[in-house]
Amino acid sequence: MDITAFIRELLFSHDCVIIPGFGGFIGNYTPSRIDKESSTFYPPVKQVSFNRNLNHNDGLLIGKISGSAKIAYGDARNIVEEFSASLRRKLERGEKVTFDNIGSFTNNQEGNVQFEPDRSVNYHLDSYGLDSFQFFPLEGYDVRRRVTRRIDKGPVLHSTMKKVLWRTVVIVPLLAVLVAIPVFRPDIFRSKVEKSNLNPLAAAEFENNKKAVDETVITIPPAVEENTIQPVAVTPQPVVGQEYNYCLITGSFKLMENAERQADMLRQDGFIPEIVNGPNGFYRVSAMKFTSLGQALEKKNTLAGKYKGIWVKKI
Repeated sequence: MDITAFIRELLFSHDCVIIPGFGGFIGNYTPSRIDKESSTFYPPVKQVSFNRNLNHNDGLLIGKISGSAKIAYGDARNIVEEFSASLRRKLERGEKVTFDNIGSFTNNQEGNVQFEPDRSVNYHLDSYGLDSFQFFPLEGYDVRRRVTRRIDKGPVLHSTMKKVLWRTVVIVPLLAVLVAIPVFRPDIFRSKVEKSNLNPLAAAEFENNKKAVDETVITIPPAVEENTIQPVAVTPQPVVGQEYNYCLITGSFKLMENAERQADMLRQDGFIPEIVNGPNGFYRVSAMKFTSLGQALEKKNTLAGKYKGIWVKKI
């Protein structure tokens, strides 16, 4: 069974896709760039490289085949093992193995696997539909040149003065009228409506309410009257910064029983593992947690000999 189609699909959404027993594909991100010599614009690219040391079973490819083909996990694992064995046999015979839209494999004189990626394929989802293009600069255009025009300042200045004089003639009399009206008729803005209150108890109710409020404010409880009231100093609470945990992930599995089996192995080695949910319904097994990335990387290097493919995940 050719499983390269599943590998291509996983490369769009994952940065590492491993073929158990053969090696792993790694997606390398390159930002957009401009080639000034050829005046070519290139979009962001995620190209694929190969690492033959990443040959452990992380459950990603087998789980993908099992879910897409609707077969058991064991049958999917057998398919991948047969595919990996056939690849090794072809390379040992000196044949060239090609994965469509991924790259090709060959064996060099020392017997090492050489991978040549297909650079025409971009696995970066955000660059979907974006192709490189050329845009040549305009010829014969000099930004230092500018168009000059002679301006006759006489008529312009005359027109501006006319506008200023016209506005002065209109605004000054209007301001004089607005100033004179309140001086000679001070009662013009007064309201001619007499205010009254038909409730004869309104004044009494207001006084009673004011007295009750004053008593509430002035009254001091007996327990407080004996002592001098001291102002309470409010101590500002420090703002706690966001902390990160760095987990040592030893495996990612589609089935919970496989994850529990790995967790039992870690417990036998003296660890306190945790099973956390990963993307696409996978279960990740975490051996330890650290607050420092340096400590996590140091411990990862120590355990890399026994747990192949262990990596650090920030949460």
